[in-house]
Parts: sequence; C-alpha cells; structure tokens
Amino acid sequence: LLFSGGKDSILLAYLARKAFYPATIPFPLLHVDTGHNFAETITFRDQFVAELDARLIVRYVQDSIDQGRVVEETGPGASRNGLQTVTLLDALKEWKFEAALGGARRDEEKARSKERFFSHRDAFGQWDPKNQRPELWNLYNGQKKHNESFRIFPISNWTELDVWMYVHEERIELPHLYFSHEREIINRDGVLLAASEVVYPIGAERIEKRIVRFRTIGDMTCTGAVESPAATLEDIIDEVAAARVTERGARSDDKRSEAAMEDRKKQGYF
Repeated sequence: LLFSGGKDSILLAYLARKAFYPATIPFPLLHVDTGHNFAETITFRDQFVAELDARLIVRYVQDSIDQGRVVEETGPGASRNGLQTVTLLDALKEWKFEAALGGARRDEEKARSKERFFSHRDAFGQWDPKNQRPELWNLYNGQKKHNESFRIFPISNWTELDVWMYVHEERIELPHLYFSHEREIINRDGVLLAASEVVYPIGAERIEKRIVRFRTIGDMTCTGAVESPAATLEDIIDEVAAARVTERGARSDDKRSEAAMEDRKKQGYF
C-alpha cells in the first residue's frame, strides 16, 4: 500500500484494517521519503503505523541521489517531487511487488480522471494512457505478463467531499496540517508555500504569517496552502462542498505544464 501520510492513503489504510480485522493488514505500507516532507507528516506516519501494527517500508530519495540514480534539481522551483518516481520504481522492483494499492482519486486531477481502477504498468513501471483496459461495472482484468504490474486505486471514484464525510463519520485522525492554523508562508507565484529550511524567500519574496490549511499534503517545496478558517471536520466539509477549485489547485508541481501529472504518471509516478 503506497502511503504518503496524506488523507487518502490514511483512509485507504484504515479501510484495509477494517477489511482484515481482527487480523493485521497482511501487506506492508511503502513510503517514499523525499527528505522534504513536513515534519508533522513523518511524526503522524510513525504514530499511525504503530497504532495499525502494520509493517512500514521507507525508501529515501536522498539515497537515489547519492547513488547517481537521479539528479537533484536546482533553481527557484527546484523540487524532489518528480524524483520520487525512480525511488518508487526501485522499491517496487526490490520487493518484487506485482500490485501496489494507492489512494489516488479521479476528481483530483485530469490525468487521474482517465486512469482505471486497475492501472496496468509495463515492465518498466510505466503507464500508457492510450492503452488501457475496459472496466465494465465491477469487472477488473488482472492478467499481466512477467515483470508487469498494477497500480490499484480502490477509492478512485470517491470525491474529496466523500473522503471528508467518511473521515467525519468514522472519526479518523488526520495530521493537523489539514486544519486551520497560523503558519509562516511565502507567496511564490500565487502558491502559498510553507517557509522552511528548503523553502526560503527569493528576491523580493518575504515571509508572512497567515491562517491557512492544506488540502493536500506532499513535499514542502511544491505543496501550497489555502487561506482558511476551517478548524473542524464540519468546517472543512462545508468549505469543500462550496469549493470551486480542485484540491490540487495549490500544487506547484501540477503547474509546470498543462500535462505535468500525466507526464509524471507515464514515467511511473504514483
């Protein structure tokens, strides 16, 4: 199970626990740590996995950089987000995983909206959006050749509102990053990035304090906050129900090009 520490992968792990209860989850959780994650995410991840009594595998982008597998980006928009793909594919190959469960959802982004529940990947872990299998009702094709694999997205047809309503119903604990709080931010091209050791003012940029929350959680270098007073689950549900901007609208990694997400997924991204 691909685990980022975000709400969707937390919900997916929660569903897996319910499915196999009273036994423990029979497969491990895999986290690709970029080294630029929010500290709150890592702390929550460790606590959550301990409560689940699950097995956690962590692989580090820094190791891929040190081994010469990827080259660190430089410049104002540098991010390790895209570098995760190589680390992820190496981990899947290392553990010989033939299927990886993910929390991606169709309403997040247009590239994900056309991906199947059972997303076939070739021997290189790559996705071909022009060569997808038909899925009729709840019939899924799990046939594959040697070294090929699948990414499986059980909550693909859930909306952001569905997720929050289920979190509310089940009282699932989430990182406090999702709730309104005061934080030092930097406004970079309209994206409110959290000031940190890897995100600092460039040129005329300045650090300012604002009341924000995060609709998605990823790298600090590309995950933007939104100004929001929503401090409770009820507040967030009301806010999401009225929202007219997708939850990934504050992600700078999706703004690099019109097809940024699809390009990454073709290479083997989550």
